[in-house]
Amino acid sequence: MSRVAKVKSQVHGTAQLTCSAKSGQTRLTQLYQHEPLRVLFPEVAKEEPLTATILTTSGGLVGGDYLDIDVSVEAGASVLVTTQAAEKVYRSVGRDCCLDIRLDVDNDCWLEWLPQETILFDGARMRRLTRISLKPYARLLAGDILVFGRTARGEKLTHGLIRDVWEVRRAERLLWADALHFDGDLQKILTAPAGFNGCIAYATLIYAADNAQEQLEFARSLLTAQNNLYSAATSVGGLLVVRWLAHDALQLRQAYGAFWSAFRQQVAGLPPALP
Repeated sequence: MSRVAKVKSQVHGTAQLTCSAKSGQTRLTQLYQHEPLRVLFPEVAKEEPLTATILTTSGGLVGGDYLDIDVSVEAGASVLVTTQAAEKVYRSVGRDCCLDIRLDVDNDCWLEWLPQETILFDGARMRRLTRISLKPYARLLAGDILVFGRTARGEKLTHGLIRDVWEVRRAERLLWADALHFDGDLQKILTAPAGFNGCIAYATLIYAADNAQEQLEFARSLLTAQNNLYSAATSVGGLLVVRWLAHDALQLRQAYGAFWSAFRQQVAGLPPALP
């Protein structure tokens, strides 16, 4: 699929970073950033991979805004990329905001892509494309959370556009493509018994590695049953894919975080903790 179609935008933020390892230590080798995107590198425990934190200085996205994020992990590097805060997508009077995310992981490298949740205001129009390119022995743990409306203030997502696309390739071969597409009367879709059945938070997690399928039973063992929270894990195309739906965004965030912490320890030997 071609890159998200660019339109004349309010802002065009860019964050491009490349990391590689030398003498067993991962270092930043290239960085380009353009407002409103900034990349920070906080100090972390020595057991943790190099951590990059992306922030949006504009405080949120409006119709016509465009964010372009490109992360490359090379030469045996280990990197975790997160965000400083939840991303807010405000109501639009007609134009879409676009997020174009590309993650490239080289042989014998590890990347965690762990942004905080994206909160969609009523009337928001968002198109997001996340493209992942993996070399044969690359490993990746990636995911995101969508929150439909500001429920703490009683807001529901009644109209707008949500298009959230994932594409995963290994050695240029497409392994998995998935698109969530809501348009028009969003409340009808979100409340449909055969749809989201009133859920207001939705999350995806992808694990890509040679042993991804072998981790399926462990992943399922972490998905504890809870009221108003639904989750499932499957293996497809050599990937492990986990999904959550919940009637409460905080409940989903907590379950998602607990899963991520335990799973990263299992598959990568990292501390069972979030950034």
